[in-house]
Amino acid sequence: MTWPNSSFARPRLADLKHDLLASVVVVLVALPLCMGIAVASGVPPGEGIVTGIIGGLVVGLLAGCPLQVSGPAAGLTVVVWELVQVHGRDHLGIIILLAGVIQILAAWLKVGHWFRAVSPAVIHGMLAGIGLLLLASQFHIMIDEVPQSAGLANLSTIPSAISKSLLTSNDANTSHHEAAWIGLLTITTIVLWTKFAPTSLGLIPAMLMGVTVATAVVALYDLPVSHVSVRDNLLWVITLPQADDLAHLLDTSTWAKALGLAFIASVETLLSATAVDQLHSGPRTRYNRELFAHGIGNSLCGLVGVLPMTGVIVRSAANVQAGGRTRMATVFHGLWLLLFVSLLPFVLRLIPTASLGAVLVYTGYKLMNLQAIKELRPHGLSEIAIYLATMAAIVTTNLLIGVLLGLGLAVGNLLYRTQSLQTAYLHDPQTRHLTLNLSGVATFLSLPRLAEALERTPPMAEVYVRVDTLWHIDHACLKLLESWEKLHAGTGGRAVIPWERLRNLADCQVAATAPRDEPSGRTTT
Repeated sequence: MTWPNSSFARPRLADLKHDLLASVVVVLVALPLCMGIAVASGVPPGEGIVTGIIGGLVVGLLAGCPLQVSGPAAGLTVVVWELVQVHGRDHLGIIILLAGVIQILAAWLKVGHWFRAVSPAVIHGMLAGIGLLLLASQFHIMIDEVPQSAGLANLSTIPSAISKSLLTSNDANTSHHEAAWIGLLTITTIVLWTKFAPTSLGLIPAMLMGVTVATAVVALYDLPVSHVSVRDNLLWVITLPQADDLAHLLDTSTWAKALGLAFIASVETLLSATAVDQLHSGPRTRYNRELFAHGIGNSLCGLVGVLPMTGVIVRSAANVQAGGRTRMATVFHGLWLLLFVSLLPFVLRLIPTASLGAVLVYTGYKLMNLQAIKELRPHGLSEIAIYLATMAAIVTTNLLIGVLLGLGLAVGNLLYRTQSLQTAYLHDPQTRHLTLNLSGVATFLSLPRLAEALERTPPMAEVYVRVDTLWHIDHACLKLLESWEKLHAGTGGRAVIPWERLRNLADCQVAATAPRDEPSGRTTT
């Protein structure tokens, strides 16, 4: 496969053919997700579709990652749900607008690459927390029940929801029992299609197949379940900000929520772009350009009052696997979304809400990705602890606090690992020499540990200080060694210290080889 030389080169006719075919696959993946994420966020399904249209037609043309597909994301569902419940849809638009402006400013300051500097443990913990909350809330949607207003409440009421789903109802309008079976049918179809789909039909997305089968069964048996509510005119979901809404711009809490939304959306977008780069050999991502494009997209979403967007890996991976070559595949997908909801809204009204809830239950389960614990295990138990703490904080508080806690723990873990000093005394029984081995990093934070090791030195002993596994030493520790050397000499002892190497370490100029004046072949005492 050949690619354009630049991510912004004019697409060739041969590329457009591949892009057009890929966009059909992408829109089939995007359509149920756009509606399902909107329902999960507590807003009409049309808002999710409009966000997908903006992500294709606007962000697709501006993006720095040409094969990434943007739209409403499951990762923001928890945040948006909370904002809608607390502030309402009108206030949400202002927050999204400000978040877009913050992303544009961040791109102008060229900080796009810094959003990638997040510990994998925090990212996996964030996704696991989001996945668990998404699964809990959408489990209630899957049985035609209204979810609770908090994540813990959704989790704690799952047993009662299960009991409702097992009982039949005499209500002619709705039945938790039938809705639960439709949700289960959707998930079963998704799993089976993923594993056993015929090669000739492999491009048909599993989620679309799940929703299609469930919709057909509901229509065939006329089951009493809730359906998606979509109007013929998509413009009704657009709500421009009013004068009263603009007053929120003076509220510091609005800016704080916008900053949190911008941070989370940017992290998800740029990490998704990095993952997309690993799926193909075409042009690499221009991160600040990608951040700018999403800032424009989210500003526009906030202006018209619909859901925020990020780059999404599921739709992007479908784009690459279906043969997309340029940004026009994303643009075409936005155009297909617009044409579909404009010409065929009656088809959307046939879809059972329980089926969309099941799609999000399955998505939440996949986001949890318990395999991540095995991936983190070789890097130490501290990484698993950060993962679990981040997930638990997101579930018990909110997404922003959970992410900030995870980042704080990751930084603390880094400081502990890099700023820690290990000391060990070695004894050679033949020469009776003592060796003090210093390894790690010696800073003023390590002064107590270094002083304790030096104070254990017997008087009149001949001591060799080894520093070939020491990465860095600051001037506070150098001064302590100098003072101790004089004090030890006063007791009749002798200290052999490689001062030249230590001063190089203090200046971050590590010598290429270790000094040769320390004895070897010692045993630990």
